[in-house]
Amino acid sequence: MAAKERRRLRSSTVVLGGMGVLATALTSCGSEPDKRCVDPNSYDVSRGYKVVDSKACGKGGGSGSSGGSSSGRWYYDGNKSGGFSDRGTFSKSQAVDRGGFGCSGSGSGGG
Repeated sequence: MAAKERRRLRSSTVVLGGMGVLATALTSCGSEPDKRCVDPNSYDVSRGYKVVDSKACGKGGGSGSSGGSSSGRWYYDGNKSGGFSDRGTFSKSQAVDRGGFGCSGSGSGGG
């Protein structure tokens, strides 16, 4: 009887583990891309864009258009290192199209 209980416990563990992987995949597809507020005029070839206070990008997840009073723009999916961010994009839709674990991006083709 002990072997049957042990077997049941193992299969329950497998099912719960599988559900955890599925939940991770689903939430990563639906989540917002990582974003940082950067100064678009501060690009350095070796370091990227300088990360500034999010207040510089204004409220919401807009593009921080140059016509407004905000001096920063949202930069999506960039790698942050030492106050700079690089290898990302200013386009939220491109960042979402890149997808995450388990996502199949529809891709816009980009240029």
